[in-house]
This record gives sequence, C-alpha cells and structure tokens, in this order.
Amino acid sequence: MNDTSDIKIGLVIKFNNDLYKIVDFLHVKPGKGGAFVRTKLKSLTTGRILENTFNAGVKLDFVRVERIDCQYLYKTEDTFIFMDKTNYTQFEVNVNMIDNPLLLKDGQDVVLLINVKDNIIVGVELPLSIEMKLTEVEPGVKGNTATNASKKAITETGFEINVPLFINEGDLIKIDTRTGKYIERVKK
Repeated sequence: MNDTSDIKIGLVIKFNNDLYKIVDFLHVKPGKGGAFVRTKLKSLTTGRILENTFNAGVKLDFVRVERIDCQYLYKTEDTFIFMDKTNYTQFEVNVNMIDNPLLLKDGQDVVLLINVKDNIIVGVELPLSIEMKLTEVEPGVKGNTATNASKKAITETGFEINVPLFINEGDLIKIDTRTGKYIERVKK
C-alpha cells in the first residue's frame, strides 16, 4: 500500500468505491499544521472531476495498470472502438474514459490502460500532442493585435479551440491533448 508521497499525474487509485485517475496534484506545507496534498481526480466510470485533499502520509490504494498500444478505429453512439496493434484484439471504451474525445482521429495511436487485477479498461491516454486541420475559423478583427488576441476555430473532428489571429481555415495546427490548447502552426 502506497501513501501520498507516491502520487503522480496519471496514476489510478481506488477511492470511495470507484477508480480515479490523478489529473493534478499539489503538495502543500503550510507554516502551521501538517502537510497535505490537494488532488484533482477524474472518475473512470462517470468522467466526473473531483477535488480532494489528503493529509500527508495517508495510505492510498493504487491500482496496477497495464499499458497496451492501440489504434483508434471508429466511434459508435457512446463508445469508441480501439484495436491492439500487436494481436488485433478490439476493445470498446466508454466516452467518459477519454479526456478529450474530440481530439481522436481515425487511425490515431493511443495507449489503453487496463486494470491488471480485474482485467477492465480504466482509461485511454492520447499522445501529448496531435496535428489537426482546421475546417472553420472566425475572421480576425482588425486592431486586435495589442495583446495575445485569439479567435475561435473548429478542427476536422469538431473540436473547438482558440487560435492566434494569423491562423486561417485549412491550416494544420498542433494541439496539446492534456489541455486542449493551441501549440503551433505546422509547416507544410
């Protein structure tokens, strides 16, 4: 059994009769009183985000997960279908287990996280960044260049993102899959 000093982003813990993925955490040592850890947890069954504070040294039930390299195939009504790249086994994953489902393109490589003990899928990891083509871009407003101005754009998968004013429809951009934010324009 591990404790709060072992917390890392991406680890899965069993908490309140559910499995949660650690999305963010912060170790805090105030001037008075004991240290504690603020966490942001994402339920792997409902997709709900929960903020919780653990006292330092509290025992946590970490879940051992296996990582399987897969490829995204297609989407049904509320599930996504992935294929293991080594033995071609197909997996059905609920939409709640994916952080930004609109950042998935057909044929994209992902990593499935499977609970070793129960042999169930507990999450999907996208690559750190992906390239997407923009299908719709709002026109830039003239004179909006005094600050880091941005405008709304929509990618080929329907993901809405803010981009700098110099980006145009049809441009290929790189997106951070963890935050869903624009990184850079991809040179052709």
